[in-house]
Amino acid sequence: MKLFYTLFLAGWCVCQTANAQKMQPAKAISDTKKSDTSVNTEVNSRKIVTESTVVTQHQVNIKGQRIPYKAVTGTLPVWDETGKAIAGLFYTYYERSDVKDRSNRPLVISFNGGPGSASVWMHIAYTGPVLLNIDDEGYPVQPYGYKENKSSILDVADIVYIDPVNTGYSRAINKDIPGSKFFGVNADIKYLAEWINTFVTRNNRWGSPKFLIGESYGTTRVSGLALELQNSQWMYLNGVVLVSPTTLGIERGEALSAALRLPYFAATAWYHKALKSDLQGKTLSTLLPEVEQFTMNELIPALAKGSQLGDEQKKVIAAKMAAFSGLSEKIILQHNLDVPADYFWKELLRDQGFTIGRLDSRYRGIDKQDAGEGPDYNAELSSWLHSFTPAINMYIRNELNYKTDLKYNMFGSVYPWDNTGNRTAENLRDAMAQNPSLHLMVQSGYFDGACDYFNAKYNLWQMDPGGKLKDRMSWKGYESGHMMYLRSADLEKGNQDLRDFISKSLPKAGVASKF
Repeated sequence: MKLFYTLFLAGWCVCQTANAQKMQPAKAISDTKKSDTSVNTEVNSRKIVTESTVVTQHQVNIKGQRIPYKAVTGTLPVWDETGKAIAGLFYTYYERSDVKDRSNRPLVISFNGGPGSASVWMHIAYTGPVLLNIDDEGYPVQPYGYKENKSSILDVADIVYIDPVNTGYSRAINKDIPGSKFFGVNADIKYLAEWINTFVTRNNRWGSPKFLIGESYGTTRVSGLALELQNSQWMYLNGVVLVSPTTLGIERGEALSAALRLPYFAATAWYHKALKSDLQGKTLSTLLPEVEQFTMNELIPALAKGSQLGDEQKKVIAAKMAAFSGLSEKIILQHNLDVPADYFWKELLRDQGFTIGRLDSRYRGIDKQDAGEGPDYNAELSSWLHSFTPAINMYIRNELNYKTDLKYNMFGSVYPWDNTGNRTAENLRDAMAQNPSLHLMVQSGYFDGACDYFNAKYNLWQMDPGGKLKDRMSWKGYESGHMMYLRSADLEKGNQDLRDFISKSLPKAGVASKF
């Protein structure tokens, strides 16, 4: 658990066996390769290369249509203020190859989170042209491998997946480069904006409609990048997508934080059939609005009163919280209505001998002892590393033909991380206020306990308290967790939501961008 807290979210988030024969091994994808070229890749070496390129040709079937595409895998430099290369950033760029005019072809720029996490998650499980070998609910299946992603958005947009410094194969050129150049909320935004400028220029994509998508801490990153690109690189975006967003620097306070997590508790208890029959019999879409109304209208005011809340009123609130959360009224009263998420993950299925996952509470774990205040480990993260790590290493080397002995960092050290000056929600709001063409979509899994869905809704309400931007903001919910796309039904739904968002956000020819 400590590894996860240190490397994956670092405190910024308030926030079935499949038929293996249905999965295609690596060679099924390799059969579509036509040719490849490489430049300065330092094959089978641990040398850090600031510039390298490998190009391969492929095809993928998306929604019944055969899409030819070029994959460009390599590194581009991060420049310092003097124009000196101080790091090489690893990226994978997919470009549909039967498109001649890219002036109207959208470009999606994709980041994951951590902040020390590679781009692997959305790359080979969500939007990219291949999917790792998992079952329909997202659990590992062997043999390891990957297949075509028939839901990929490559039919409607080109995509670049970027690994920040110390993730994937991205590294500073030597140990003398200070980590402060990269490892902080504002340093991260600044150097990545410069790198994006280099990438867009090198690939002649200045005329293309541009979209940012980030997951988890990546939502903090892209929210800040929206304004940084606009103000420092003079690059204006058409859309930003936040997948399982953090708090984006919006302060909550203890009482508000405690209240806002109840709808997530309710969704998770419903999933595990831990509610009483009157609530368990409802659909999630019927249950959650009821919980949300109670949270906003009764629980927040009650928690704000603290010791001023009378005993009888406190018992009434605790009884309702118990009904919605699957916990006992006694436990809720013992916690003064403020049940920590760690305790919930340990307690909900304690009598069955299981814990539940933090990032995806559909996953169950087994602790050494049933007693305790929190789980021994993150059940969902262990499962994900089981399936993702072999697949990405096989795919990059065998399929994309990028060969290096550098270790692909699923998680890399980015500490100490400077989180001061995080105002990224306000950055995104400013960017939208200044750019009438900029749209926002948020995607959340109901069973995500790290960056929960109701806090994501709260972000939108606080970013736009006057409601002037709401016509350009949207929120989508899915019956899965932090990486909601691991559930096959939500993979298809989530990608279709992305297609619809991109289409809606594209400017009409000749129509001016103005209020």
